[in-house]
Amino acid sequence: MLDKLPPRERQIVDLLYVNGESTVAELCEGLPDQLSGSAVRAMLSRLEAKGYVRRRHGGRGFVYAPAVPESKAKQSALAQLVRVFFNGSPVGAASALLGMSEKLDDQDLDELERMISEARKGRRK
Repeated sequence: MLDKLPPRERQIVDLLYVNGESTVAELCEGLPDQLSGSAVRAMLSRLEAKGYVRRRHGGRGFVYAPAVPESKAKQSALAQLVRVFFNGSPVGAASALLGMSEKLDDQDLDELERMISEARKGRRK
């Protein structure tokens, strides 16, 4: 979903997920390269037309926010990552994560075990 966006538009949407609702000026400040306010407004208009961004009137003009729930965007990004780097194998991705187990404490591992158990129960229904 978001992977289909041009890099600049993706940067804007990413900033909105990180910072929450933002004005054009705030987005301009957060971008790695300086862009004019009119260039950012043009991209926001395209993003709004594509359904990725919504706007509302704020105290000093429009305030922009992501239109796609963050959970859905994360799921889409993860699916893309699994498809590209792990040949579509969720097991391969999970194995890579577990390969970083030195960064996981017992509580994290317990949570993963709980989630796997719930996933198994959900498949039996």
